[in-house]
Amino acid sequence: FQTQPVPNPIAYFMQRSPWWFHRFETLVNHFIELVVPFFLFLGRQMCIVHGVLQILFQVLLIISGNLSFLNWLTIVPSIACFDDTCLGFLFSSRRGGVKERVAQMQLREAAGEQLPLSCYVRKVVNISFGLLIAYLSIPVVLNLLNSRQVMNTSFNPLRIVNTYGAFGSITKERTEVVLQGTSSLDPNDPAAVWEEYDFKCKPGDLKRRPCFITPYHYRLDWLMWFAAFQTYEQNEWIIHLAGKLLAQEEETLSLMATNPFAGRAPPRWIRGEHFKYKFSRPGGKHASEGRWWIRKRIGPYFPPVNLQGLKKFYQDRNWPYPMQD
Repeated sequence: FQTQPVPNPIAYFMQRSPWWFHRFETLVNHFIELVVPFFLFLGRQMCIVHGVLQILFQVLLIISGNLSFLNWLTIVPSIACFDDTCLGFLFSSRRGGVKERVAQMQLREAAGEQLPLSCYVRKVVNISFGLLIAYLSIPVVLNLLNSRQVMNTSFNPLRIVNTYGAFGSITKERTEVVLQGTSSLDPNDPAAVWEEYDFKCKPGDLKRRPCFITPYHYRLDWLMWFAAFQTYEQNEWIIHLAGKLLAQEEETLSLMATNPFAGRAPPRWIRGEHFKYKFSRPGGKHASEGRWWIRKRIGPYFPPVNLQGLKKFYQDRNWPYPMQD
């Protein structure tokens, strides 16, 4: 739970659950993702069970993590598991209403009467779309069976079907990039005071409670999480971000939770520091001090940079050079 993009308070307590609970979670996860989908082919009642289990599973993920709108979208196809009888309570029983019209259509169909042309058009469209998707899914299935499987790839210009995975791999430890600024003339001066920028939801301040934002999506916070897996050379946008913070651009600062230089002159230097984060133990020493997190410095993520020194970096990439107000 502490390695998800943006943990929430529920994740804090679930991560500290006993070992047997985590094994039970894993078992339930495998059952719902690998076994339950086949319930769709076992008749009406098992199809309904599939829908209920999938929705409950997604609700659990929504409660225990800030995975943006992914789980909410996953619930949508599960609604198709419930037929008119199951969903009838959602519609009015008044005369001439949707429920009555559907019942009349079902009676006419059962009696062999001619249905409206629109019903046949809809069936033709549904079958056509089904055949199209089945055809376009062939390379997707072949990729799934391939030992060198690729993720997040589209196999046709229509982009109707593709391979998608929110996380191609996951780590056992959580690392974070912390951006720090200083007004010191010399960034290498041991007496230089470095002040941290806090993001709106990702871990930073050790005493800040994890947030709960789903289905909202703080994209910059997610990108910072992914950047911590790699180097700044592989994520040049983070240097671009540092330049905008050096210039104190209002649009960029609006994406941050705090600006330690608010009401003051902009920082002269900004650097990125790499830390390993983990949850504090409930009832432990750090938790008693109000700390939700414990962190240990790994080393520098990118060296101190100033606005003048970034000028050529921006020019080489045809980026607009940020100007201080």
